[in-house]
Amino acid sequence: MLELVMSSSINRFVAYYRVSTAKQGASGLGLAAQRSAVAAYLREQGQVIAEFKEVESGRRSARPALEQALAAARLHRVPIVVAKVDRLTRSVAFLSRLLESGVDVRFADLPMIEGPTGRFILQQMAAVAELEAGLISARTKAALAAAKKRGTKLGGFRGVSISKAAHEASKISRGGIAARRVHDLMPTLRELQNEGVTSYEGLARALTHRRIPTSRGHTEWTGVQVARVLRRGVSSDA
Repeated sequence: MLELVMSSSINRFVAYYRVSTAKQGASGLGLAAQRSAVAAYLREQGQVIAEFKEVESGRRSARPALEQALAAARLHRVPIVVAKVDRLTRSVAFLSRLLESGVDVRFADLPMIEGPTGRFILQQMAAVAELEAGLISARTKAALAAAKKRGTKLGGFRGVSISKAAHEASKISRGGIAARRVHDLMPTLRELQNEGVTSYEGLARALTHRRIPTSRGHTEWTGVQVARVLRRGVSSDA
């Protein structure tokens, strides 16, 4: 779910909320508390320009709303803020995805944690998640071996593959920062073109008005820059 707010605030953020069940998502249970925590954190920090809500189990790595939130954060060059550290779950693939996204993550329940320190925390969380998964796999294999020794018939269990999870996370990369930036910009450019803004200069003015920074972080776009992005976008789609 996306709610876009145009603001002149210097500090801008993308908010990501997660509820574990469809029932919680429909009732707002848990979501209201997360929004309240984020609002309290940003009272002195800035303003949410877009928010995304995920209704997913914490153990699942498929997070479409998270992908949209990361794309929005990269597009506007702003951090993502979550209500609590535990909202990020203990999934190896999920945490690795955040680390590879190039997006700064803030925690409302740990307001002093940001920047390199926040990235370090994510790295430690990913390491702990990988360790826990490995220990669970080792314990399960030991139990299955003991059961087999006792003559118990075993099913088709194959254990937990950390390398498979890491491989899944690595597929998120889209061939470098530049290619990923083009990928993030193309939906906005297509939207503007569908609204009738077709010239490079017109598109540049629209991106500048929306306060979307260039790849170098500048606040104003030129027609040449827009043309370059469109060419790369078309070639990547081919």
